[in-house]
Amino acid sequence: MAFVRTRGLRGYITGDSPVPWLAPLVAMLVVFTIYPLFYNIWLSFHEYAPFKRRLVYVGTENWNNLFADPRFWEALSVTFTYFFVLLAIQVVLGMIIALLLDSDEPGFGLLRGLLTLTLVIPPAITGMMFLLMEDPEFGVLTYILEAMGILSGQDPILATSSTALAGVMLADIWQWTPFMVLIFLAGLRSLPQEPYEAAMLDGASAFQTFRRITLPMMSKVIAVAVLIRGIDLFRAFDYMFVMTSGGPGTSTYTLSLYAWQQTFSFIKWGYGATISLVSLVLILVIANLFIWIAKVRW
Repeated sequence: MAFVRTRGLRGYITGDSPVPWLAPLVAMLVVFTIYPLFYNIWLSFHEYAPFKRRLVYVGTENWNNLFADPRFWEALSVTFTYFFVLLAIQVVLGMIIALLLDSDEPGFGLLRGLLTLTLVIPPAITGMMFLLMEDPEFGVLTYILEAMGILSGQDPILATSSTALAGVMLADIWQWTPFMVLIFLAGLRSLPQEPYEAAMLDGASAFQTFRRITLPMMSKVIAVAVLIRGIDLFRAFDYMFVMTSGGPGTSTYTLSLYAWQQTFSFIKWGYGATISLVSLVLILVIANLFIWIAKVRW
């Protein structure tokens, strides 16, 4: 009898049924995604009461306070600025570098391999690196910018409201532009050569070839890269936390950093959950709108 049961179980696992293989994935999805989402929604209607040492129901108070909170709107403005500026810079830089590295000449393969090095560095470590390089006294970037007359010694990069966000952006550009380069390179090297040969015979210039052949054929690749990188940019946290802690003032406060501060520094668990849910809704709306506009097909 035991042999029959064992054989039946073994046959069930090795059979054509997808259930044994999907069950672990579904369990992980429930534990790490669905349950936290519904718990976060539930938590947004509660708040931690320090004197009672428990969560108490507050109704829509957190939601009402959120939309009346000027710090939330400032953090949202910084998040969108960070999102759009960096996305544009990384797409343009990534495409330019990818075009330069799209060659089979000796050494270019090594250069393409070196691009992966920045991607394996934790963002917190990158933030510490640029924090030191932008130090007003011994930072190498500060020294170079002062020597070029771009920066004054009385205006430290990360301690000045007008330049702090740009200082944080430098770290992100350095670390994640290679990600865009690698995606664009993969797309460029998979393009058919026949349209380029026809363009060459017709006497098309390099710019005309790029605008009329390369860009249209790369549109889906660019769309996917923008989608992946855009989602990551919208929830930026590491660089701000390490380099500026949101300062000076609120000039580098993003939604993710603001949610963390409210949750763990001020012990407002319900309010932090509310900010997180708004961030999630914004990401979903922007991502799906972009998928619809760019006609991305998975």
